[in-house]
Amino acid sequence: MSSFSGFTLDRPARVYTALAAVFLTALVVAEATASKFFTLFTLPGPITILGQSFDAVVMTAGVIAFPVTFIVTDLINEYFGQKGIRYVTLLGMAMIVFEFVLLQIGLKTTAASFSPVSDEAFQTVFGASSRIIFGSLAAYVVGQFVDIALFHALRRATHGRHLWLRATGSTLGSQFLDTFVVLTVAFYGQQTWGAIVAITLFNYAYKVVIAIGITPLIYAAHAAIDRYLGPEKAALLEAHAAE
Repeated sequence: MSSFSGFTLDRPARVYTALAAVFLTALVVAEATASKFFTLFTLPGPITILGQSFDAVVMTAGVIAFPVTFIVTDLINEYFGQKGIRYVTLLGMAMIVFEFVLLQIGLKTTAASFSPVSDEAFQTVFGASSRIIFGSLAAYVVGQFVDIALFHALRRATHGRHLWLRATGSTLGSQFLDTFVVLTVAFYGQQTWGAIVAITLFNYAYKVVIAIGITPLIYAAHAAIDRYLGPEKAALLEAHAAE
């Protein structure tokens, strides 16, 4: 236990601070990189969605960071309950707005003649990110609070058993809505409805696979936190979180 000017940072506080820091970092990176589309893999044959044909699974780069937020959201839910995750959720909203303000300031500046990044390149990347951030703010609020509600509903229904069920179930239940809202706001008028729906389905399918695949990581992180806190403190936190 370390102290500074009379303030004591105990182990639960350290865990909460570390989890919040990881969550906010992943969230901001996901928002900043979501304007880039990439091809995950080529389909064996073309598929048609709302009249638009696709021969590959197309994703946004923002999905790379989002699995981290899934893990951390479930861990904060597990140890610090609805109040703990709601605070981080609201803090995340504030950081998205803060990111938007900083990007707007950066977009208003003029690149120096020797700048490796031109005004046009900066505008192309972060101008699109600004619109995505606006959409993400709405989607994030909806998705996070649906995730929190589902997590604790499943926790009550299973009487605290089956961590995998509440972790995966809450993620799957909230992420389709989150993905569709952000892509609609970010790319409406720039992409066809077929493209928006297709990319929503591609991103959601990816999130489903990731939500299932990261379950062992959630258990591993849970075990590591239990060891760090000690069994009595960990059990006490989980009991309070479940109330």
